Amino acid sequence: MNTIAGVDEAGRGPLVGSVIAAAVILDPLKPITGLADSKTLSEKKRLVLAEQIRQNAADWAIGEATHAEIDELNILQASLLAMKRAVNNLNIKPDRVLVDGNRTPDLGGVPCSAIVKGDAKVPAISAASILAKVHRDNQMMVLHMIYPQYGFDRHKGYPTRQHLTMLREHGPIHEHRKTYKPVKIL
Repeated sequence: MNTIAGVDEAGRGPLVGSVIAAAVILDPLKPITGLADSKTLSEKKRLVLAEQIRQNAADWAIGEATHAEIDELNILQASLLAMKRAVNNLNIKPDRVLVDGNRTPDLGGVPCSAIVKGDAKVPAISAASILAKVHRDNQMMVLHMIYPQYGFDRHKGYPTRQHLTMLREHGPIHEHRKTYKPVKIL
């Protein structure tokens, strides 16, 4: 059997927090209805699907690159590192990996292909997109409990007007990405 893992990331654009990647190997005997690019789904639908993925996938794993690694490496390299970590965290070694986007991580000999808009075309990548987004959103909710004045529960760290206003008013927190222009210029 040819085992395929879908991989996607969440959190390239925000000014704060980690970039999160997920790797998912779907079980053909347990199909999941409604998989799609996480950006096209409501938060409620993402949460329902994330639970179905965790329960029904043959295997799934999360990989992360921290805000410090993003600042050290750059966001592209940190995203690829998070993807590599997600694949390495799988219990089942895939025969092939399909990644959303136009770049692939070095997986040490495991064949890997990039698929532009793969999160809308390949169910395993859609599943990875959903898990990565839900995991990152949960991290932002934790940050919101620690720093409620920033409104992370609403904008999830993206550079919205509210976030930029709070950043100017309160300054950056430890988890802000110091190399991102709106944070760097403060």
